[in-house]
Amino acid sequence: MEKIKLNDIELAYARRGKGTPLVLLHGFPLDHHLWDDVSSLLEDTFDLILPDLRGFGESTTLDTPYTMDDYASDIAGLLDQLGIQRAAVAGHSMGGYVALAFAKLYPERVSGLALISSQVLADPPDRKEGRYKSAADVAEKGIGGVVEAMTSKFTSDPRLQAVARALMERQQPDAYIGALKAMAERMDSTSLLSTFKFPVVIVHGDADALIPIARAREVKAAVPDSHYVELKDTGHVPMLEAAKETAEALHRLA
Repeated sequence: MEKIKLNDIELAYARRGKGTPLVLLHGFPLDHHLWDDVSSLLEDTFDLILPDLRGFGESTTLDTPYTMDDYASDIAGLLDQLGIQRAAVAGHSMGGYVALAFAKLYPERVSGLALISSQVLADPPDRKEGRYKSAADVAEKGIGGVVEAMTSKFTSDPRLQAVARALMERQQPDAYIGALKAMAERMDSTSLLSTFKFPVVIVHGDADALIPIARAREVKAAVPDSHYVELKDTGHVPMLEAAKETAEALHRLA
């Protein structure tokens, strides 16, 4: 992986393929390897940029609190250093929150947006409280509890559960803590949807146990021209469970 220094962190990223620039943002608590199956199906069409979000994978993080806007600023800085003015941005779960923050802060730099197993709503009070409790548990006991709780919620496929678990177990506690607090404090992005002047793709599994399919249907209703793919019997990680269908949807951003 390549690494650059920006915003007082070291951001790691992979780059492959050629064509339209497409940034693939992984979800919590994973890294860019989440996209391995899909990226091989996209690299003939896209110049793929696959960062490890701050703290995850080989990227470093800070002890001070940060926000979704800070993650988005990291991506803008990465594109600056790569000499890329505009790119399509696809985000999975928390990566979708970062993609929305990027679209809010840098709309002129977005050529297309994909939300995969994500949502535009902010956390309700109970969910927000739960994230802070999880962050405190990680600080006290390590990541094991979060890994155990999330593994079965990613997918019902035992083989893919093992893949997701391995990705989660390689991440650092500081990344978990920073991301949980940033997600808890994220803003509602519903009003942002009406401002989009670029293609929007929505991919969501109807068996998602972490973000209900209703959240994706609400985004589709708010952005009628969006390309909407609802995957039957698919959970929270369609890039693992339905790589071909996910890649086909993302091709709409070329």
